[in-house]
Amino acid sequence: MLENLTAQPADKILALVAKFKADPRTDKVDLGVGVYKDATGNTPVMRAVKEAERRILSDQTTKAYTGLAGDPAFSAVMKDLVLGDSVPDARVAAIATPGGTGAIRQALELIRLAAPKATVWLSNPTWPNHPSIIKYLGMKMAEYRYFDNDTRGVDFDGMITDLQNVAQGDVVLLHGCCHNPTGANLTYGQMEHVIGLMRAKGAVPFVDIAYLGFGDGLADDAKATRQIASSFENCLIAASCSKNFGIYRERTGILMAVCKDADQQALTQQNLAFLNRQNYSFPPDHGARVVTTILQDPELRADWEAELEETRNGMLALRQQLADELKRLTNSDRFDFLAHHRGMFSRLGTTPELVEKLRADHGIYMVGDSRMNIAGLNAQTVPVLAKAIVDAGV
Repeated sequence: MLENLTAQPADKILALVAKFKADPRTDKVDLGVGVYKDATGNTPVMRAVKEAERRILSDQTTKAYTGLAGDPAFSAVMKDLVLGDSVPDARVAAIATPGGTGAIRQALELIRLAAPKATVWLSNPTWPNHPSIIKYLGMKMAEYRYFDNDTRGVDFDGMITDLQNVAQGDVVLLHGCCHNPTGANLTYGQMEHVIGLMRAKGAVPFVDIAYLGFGDGLADDAKATRQIASSFENCLIAASCSKNFGIYRERTGILMAVCKDADQQALTQQNLAFLNRQNYSFPPDHGARVVTTILQDPELRADWEAELEETRNGMLALRQQLADELKRLTNSDRFDFLAHHRGMFSRLGTTPELVEKLRADHGIYMVGDSRMNIAGLNAQTVPVLAKAIVDAGV
């Protein structure tokens, strides 16, 4: 049987990791992997997470299954964190998933179950796992323009033009905040325009929000998702706790489905539980219990929010430092977009050839499409990166 297998496309980011590890240069800089790092290059365990885990280990009396949808308390705190009071709880079905990727996969499985002929529209560019999973599932897919390589901002006119081709019942995937891989976000006014167009077309929004709290703060980062959820009878939202709680390896995510009424919510909840059963049965609980413990305890939540703000402000400071250093070196404001982007990533908008030149000549590792992880920098490596960008002719 296994002789019939063919090699699958290599993961470009994992291949980049291997190259970085094999590089003997001591001054190399890793801007490829999408993991938050502090100034020392470490991905720390947050203070609130450590305390929540201590309490769980001390008080937990069983490792029995929590249920096909996961712990209801986890769904409750995540609904509140992401949606606030924008949608009544009675309209929201939810399941815990293994990470944000698990939420994306289960959302696509639900779309395929409910609307097998629907086309899923993705931003160009988007996170590579989006098209990869869609293709694997044999679903129809289309793209809308999103990033302008000249301005390094959103190509809003191109986006609106392409979304005019969306058919009734199609699904449009939108990034809730901190667009991956570009770092360029829609304004609230632009999002309202997109919402109006989607409503007119009869499209269903699907929000991927993986970096809540990494952009402009928890409330502002959730605003677009809440705008969308409150504007439609049906909406899918995939959320990850990997970044904002720093629990990458615990694989903690959630899929929420906004329904038109309580009856539809009950039916959707049953179908979501069914999909979990077919895939992995009961979702992992440790990370979800950590998140629940933090969000239910005022002191832990306050400490978590404070550390999350420190993380966010640290990335904003690195962005500003890099933009300022490039302005000093080039006597130009053409790199100011770096200070305006939000989240862990920015896309330089340069060619794969110049990205390779940065790697070969300067030991700067970033993804071939010029996506770089701002969190991979520190105050000492920002000037190194800025000089390399200028020397390479980016």
